[in-house]
Amino acid sequence: MDPTTMLPPRPDRRWTIAKQLGLDTAVVRFWGEEEWWTYESLLAARERFADHGLSLDVVEDRPPMEKTVLGLDGRDEEIETVKTLIRNMGRLDIPVYCWVWTENPVGVVRTSDSLPVRGDSLTTAYDHALLEKADDHPAAGITEDELWENLQYFLDEVVPVAEDAGVKMALHPDDPPVDELRGVPRIVNSVENYERILEMHESPNHGVTFCQGNFSAMGADVPETIRTLGEKIHFVHFRDVEGHAEAFNETWHDEGQTDMRAAMDAYLDAGFDGPIRPDHVPRMLDEEDRSEAQSGYTDMGRLFAIGYIRGLLE
Repeated sequence: MDPTTMLPPRPDRRWTIAKQLGLDTAVVRFWGEEEWWTYESLLAARERFADHGLSLDVVEDRPPMEKTVLGLDGRDEEIETVKTLIRNMGRLDIPVYCWVWTENPVGVVRTSDSLPVRGDSLTTAYDHALLEKADDHPAAGITEDELWENLQYFLDEVVPVAEDAGVKMALHPDDPPVDELRGVPRIVNSVENYERILEMHESPNHGVTFCQGNFSAMGADVPETIRTLGEKIHFVHFRDVEGHAEAFNETWHDEGQTDMRAAMDAYLDAGFDGPIRPDHVPRMLDEEDRSEAQSGYTDMGRLFAIGYIRGLLE
């Protein structure tokens, strides 16, 4: 297993911290970049990482896919962009593409970004009862059946390209993993649905981003599910929550409802040897200097989490 962290495509303090932690792999999101899926853009990013002693192993950013998910005119153009990204990743030996499905179009949703937890650190939380009072999303009205049909169309178009390119597609769960959000159904929200999705286009290149917090919120036995999905796990988000799909909060990695040592043992038993990164950490004391950082992605909590992952691995 390779402990890693999410970084922007250009050097900043997070790159320096990653090197000081002894990391040598990176996960990239292209904050502020346009048409980053071109060969030239991906090449420039990969070489920047290489120049700083970091191997770019995961692209965790996604071209626009809302028309694809909703089955609207223009989806073929969107899918062609995804194919371009995957082909270029293959040419550049970037092995893993983390993508989402019915997180489009509503997104990752939280109802609080400042819940006090240990030592008055601040974390995020979700309460579905509060979202039920919100207006329906413009995409409300699409049915579950339509979402499944549109997903089949996407997989049949894209998975063969990933096979040819040698890129592993790693599908991330819906976050939160509820049945619907603002009137839009969600289908990547249970172990059973994951098994169905993997069977829709069977391929060693079609697999899972195992985001532990989401599987825990689903009510899954995390270590058992790791063993069940086994070789289909291509990428791991190491995080935890307290609660269930309709009411939960993020936790410190050593305080959630999952036995994290048992989870790590399960990855080893399953033969997982890919990238694993911390996710969704609390905001700590004096992190106002990172006030622009999205909740869950400040720096000090990730330092703790990477140390915690290393300790479990050793």
